[in-house]
Amino acid sequence: MDASAYQIHKALQTVSQLRQQHAADPALAQASAAIRRFQARRFQTSYADLLHSPRYKAAAAFFLQELYSDKNYAERDQQFARIANTITRIFPQSVVNTAAALAETHALTEQLDDLMARQWLADRAEHPQSSECARYIRCWRGVGDAAVRQRQLDVVLQLGQALNRLTRTVGLRTLLKMMRRPAAASGLTTLQQFLESGFDAFADMRGAEDFLQVIAQRESAWIRSLFDDDVVSCETRLMHLLASDAAH
Repeated sequence: MDASAYQIHKALQTVSQLRQQHAADPALAQASAAIRRFQARRFQTSYADLLHSPRYKAAAAFFLQELYSDKNYAERDQQFARIANTITRIFPQSVVNTAAALAETHALTEQLDDLMARQWLADRAEHPQSSECARYIRCWRGVGDAAVRQRQLDVVLQLGQALNRLTRTVGLRTLLKMMRRPAAASGLTTLQQFLESGFDAFADMRGAEDFLQVIAQRESAWIRSLFDDDVVSCETRLMHLLASDAAH
């Protein structure tokens, strides 16, 4: 098996195992859903300016929908897993690299969200009247491992860089359009839509360096704050951020 195909297969196997565990434990599944909703809201408010920017809104929306949303990615994962062994024969290497980056990003995020969800259950039992923001901070610190959190940010940025490189591949947009019919015939519509929407979102920016730098700076600041800041000040900051979303 090709190295990229193996990476995709291994990552999606990890995701599948976690999903099975959650399916067997409704309380854990609910806690995981709460974590995802919170993180999606945090991202949406942290990047409201990019989501409304004529240049960056498509890429910001793509990141929100494909990496930080609370939607179910099971269908897309199944399609990725189905073609893991043949992806290197179907797509150019630039697309294969992007698929591998997405798989690693997805698996690492699922693993961290699972650990957060388990902390969330325990914290809810211990602090039933706690605010959601305070609970999230305690769970974050309970999971710990700053190096893994940095790795999560790194793989997200690597995915963005891979998508940016795709836009420089001559003829790739035409190739993606030509693959719509065979992708539909093979039951790969969701995967096809992901590739096309990612390509278009990053192509619209005409260069993703500034966009990715903003992501890197803001997410690094949040990682530091969630680990190191005084709990009350961090909670207040989170509450004000999410309140700004509610106000709109």
